[in-house]
Amino acid sequence: MTVGARLSAIFFLLVLSALGSPFPAAADELKIEITKKGLGKEVVITQGEREWFMMVEVTPENTVVVRQEKDRDRYLVDESETHDRPLAPGEVDAAITDYVNSVKARAKRP
Repeated sequence: MTVGARLSAIFFLLVLSALGSPFPAAADELKIEITKKGLGKEVVITQGEREWFMMVEVTPENTVVVRQEKDRDRYLVDESETHDRPLAPGEVDAAITDYVNSVKARAKRP
């Protein structure tokens, strides 16, 4: 293979990776999106028609944690809790990580 052909192949693969997979995700595959929101974060996890959501909103006075789980348009879980202090960045990350791991474990079950 010539150098030009190799560079073309590499360029093609880079373009594909930048655009995302040309194949749609399987219905049973989890899609996880974590977004920073001010001092907190939120995560949206989808698997087919199911959706899990967690938001950790941190203010200087307190922290509010919202958890929701939907199957199509029906809410299975819709709960929130308020902590009387702001969570530290490491605590926010740990809460998000624990939630993602919990959803992964539950999503694998039949």
